[in-house]
Amino acid sequence: MGRYGIFIIAYFLGAIPFAYLAGRVKKVDVRKQGSGNMGTTNAFRLLGVKWGIAVLLGDALKGALAAGLGYSFWGPWGGIIGGLLAMAGHSWNPFFGFKPSGKGVASGFGTILVLMPKITLLAVILFIAVVYFTRYVSMGSVVGALTLLVCVFIFHEPTAYCVFAVVASLLVVLRHRTNFQRVLNGTENRFGEKK
Repeated sequence: MGRYGIFIIAYFLGAIPFAYLAGRVKKVDVRKQGSGNMGTTNAFRLLGVKWGIAVLLGDALKGALAAGLGYSFWGPWGGIIGGLLAMAGHSWNPFFGFKPSGKGVASGFGTILVLMPKITLLAVILFIAVVYFTRYVSMGSVVGALTLLVCVFIFHEPTAYCVFAVVASLLVVLRHRTNFQRVLNGTENRFGEKK
């Protein structure tokens, strides 16, 4: 398997379902409640702040580990491939029949935190600002992804990181298309909103 095996590891790191596991502890199946996603936002909504933070850190960590592992063996291209594989493992989880299971934002955050920390800071600031003013985590996630897309070209990042930004941002936007529709319809959940 050799050095190529780290990409298999990266994919299965991304597939670790932290939200589902946390839900099992709390006796809540996150796949069947809330948005049905095994991601950070649904974990916050269903499991509370403490478990939501734990899921966020876990999902970010798997992206960071996958990117760091890829980078250590293959350089920038390996880093972005590892990060994208972690996002894919999270978003289409092999342990749950490859059904759409999350949107990969936290895993993508972990990836850029390792590879592009300066851009990560800007993306986080804009994410927080959008969520603060709109209460829509989905919109904050999309703005964060688009910030990454713009900044890799402004800061003349390596070609590998530019490719990652294009692919990851497109993935995040496409995975949030139903959220856009709910925002327009006025049915999108707002962060901290009590049902």
